Amino acid sequence: MKKFLLTLAGMVASGLCMAASETGTHKVSFLSKYEVAGSKLAVKDINPSVPRNWDGYGFLVLEYRISTAQRFHVGLTTDHGGYNELRIMCYVPGAWNRLAIPLRFFTQRPGAAVDMAATYNRPRQTGWINLGGHRCPLTGVDSIGFRMQRPIGDQELEIRNLFLSRHDPGDLYMGSHPAVDEFGQSLLVDYPEKVSSLEELRRAWQAEDADTTSMAAYNYARYGGYKQKRLKGTGFFRTQKVDGRWWLVDPDGFLFLSVGVDCIHPDNGGSVRNLGLRGGMLKELPSMEVMEATNMLDRRSGEPRVSFGIWNLYRRYGDCYRREMYQNLVRRMERWGINTIANWSSDELKRMGKKAYLHQLYGLGIASDLMGLADVYDPQFKSQLHDDLMRQTESYRDDPWLIGYFFGNEPAWQNREEALVQMILDGSDRPIKNAAQNYLKEHGDDGKQRKAFVRETFRLFLMQAVEALREHDPHHLNLGMRFGDPNGLDEDFLKMCGQAFDVFSFNCYAEAPSSTVLDRVQQLTDRPVMIGEYHFGTIDRGYGQSLWQTENQRDRGVAYRYYTEQAYAHPSVVGTAYFQWSDQPLLGRMDGENYNCGLVDVTDRPYREQTEAMKETARRLYSIHSGKAEPVAQRAPRLLGHGGVKDRWNE
Repeated sequence: MKKFLLTLAGMVASGLCMAASETGTHKVSFLSKYEVAGSKLAVKDINPSVPRNWDGYGFLVLEYRISTAQRFHVGLTTDHGGYNELRIMCYVPGAWNRLAIPLRFFTQRPGAAVDMAATYNRPRQTGWINLGGHRCPLTGVDSIGFRMQRPIGDQELEIRNLFLSRHDPGDLYMGSHPAVDEFGQSLLVDYPEKVSSLEELRRAWQAEDADTTSMAAYNYARYGGYKQKRLKGTGFFRTQKVDGRWWLVDPDGFLFLSVGVDCIHPDNGGSVRNLGLRGGMLKELPSMEVMEATNMLDRRSGEPRVSFGIWNLYRRYGDCYRREMYQNLVRRMERWGINTIANWSSDELKRMGKKAYLHQLYGLGIASDLMGLADVYDPQFKSQLHDDLMRQTESYRDDPWLIGYFFGNEPAWQNREEALVQMILDGSDRPIKNAAQNYLKEHGDDGKQRKAFVRETFRLFLMQAVEALREHDPHHLNLGMRFGDPNGLDEDFLKMCGQAFDVFSFNCYAEAPSSTVLDRVQQLTDRPVMIGEYHFGTIDRGYGQSLWQTENQRDRGVAYRYYTEQAYAHPSVVGTAYFQWSDQPLLGRMDGENYNCGLVDVTDRPYREQTEAMKETARRLYSIHSGKAEPVAQRAPRLLGHGGVKDRWNE
């Protein structure tokens, strides 16, 4: 494999402003007794050769070691607008590494991207970066701050150098031994459940196979509906309000709540991104024989696409791993009370005809350079829309296991309408630019009207997309757009969505969905609600802690039960989808994320605390949604959301 290590000559050629620290390492403590812990350091004390004016440089390069995988914030104090910070997640806790942070992340707002994750997440090799909101010029830089919100245990960050570079010097793992073992587990973090041999794994797999829990424990009928109450069946999923509460109704007529999980697929979060840049990080790779048997070799280039998750499944099942793996996915869903294959899951699993599923539509004219909006003014838009829908629905339109379709996911234009319009106006000539210019000329050019133009454009998209979907597939539900924040949608917009969608869907990362928000959505849309994403995670295995952080694995289960039962207690909620089936890759997925958000780890072992909690909740959901039982009241202690707590230090 190629090695991407810069020589000293290459570093000089890159325009580096660097010098060794004169005072050794600099330490920042993150003490768990504080809600927000950390401190600021004078840049000159770390590296006196770094200038205060950073114009002309492209990267801030840190050589650091941190004792935890928990996210921390890096911020700069300048003479133009105060403190300006980013969130950093480290793949290699406990080891020295070099992270090169593009300075544009501090000075420029994110560009156009199709959804929120693509807008704010940025992958690197030794960690990943989540962009902040404040931007300002980097002149008069005098200090750098490091802080952590609600630290899990007392943690420490050491910095041994900081320098600037005009060009990207690359990230570098500087640990003395590999960071990932032959099973895809972190070698830098110890935890009781870590396995050290294949024999241990086999015993764990055998113990799981002994669990005889079945669908009968949840009183599910064939399609996953509840046997307690049956209405008229139409052969496809539909919605109906019963005694003032919304329900889905399965093809046989049984009342149905969509208890789902996103991203159910066989990789188990074990894929390795940018394999060629992982020199020294991986203890062992699969043999050529295993790679060939598991299709890990790219057919065109012959380059490996390694997945420790697939390797572990091959260890478990041998050459028949794909068939056995899919059968076990279905068995696990039945044990854990999961009746829906939710978004971004395996098509092969959907086609088995064993579980109800949701399906994401793609294309439809939705463009990343329009932040997930479509140029409905383009003369080719309508024909492209129909072509996309005809092609994507053709094999699904008669499938009774399909609940319905999503049009999109977390469109990035939401709450960024003014920035989008400016991008359109500054961009090349195209129909939507002409439409924006004419609209603003007629109505006036201010923030209100720019927002109105985006909303009008989206309305035109909805009118045509809904009509076209009904034409190409009249049988299945239109599940909406999975908005990122319904609280930011005004009254007229929600009413418009109610007229367009069969189900109003949104993603909601929180301790629990707000009953006030759900009341407002129900009142203005008069539609049932589906929650497309939520999750909880922690840092004990070397992964990032997810968007909502718990102290430990047990509390992940506590948090799941509280969120899910509180959601279904509301009369409008007919579905939830936990994100996601397995942990994300330890060394980051395509956008860098490496969250501990799975039901299953990379070694194909369930997180027992999480799955037992799911089983307990699944047994209660019919009674809770019927209003006959109260949702669980126990909350996870010291739960922390991605929005964090107040901007303060050591308090």
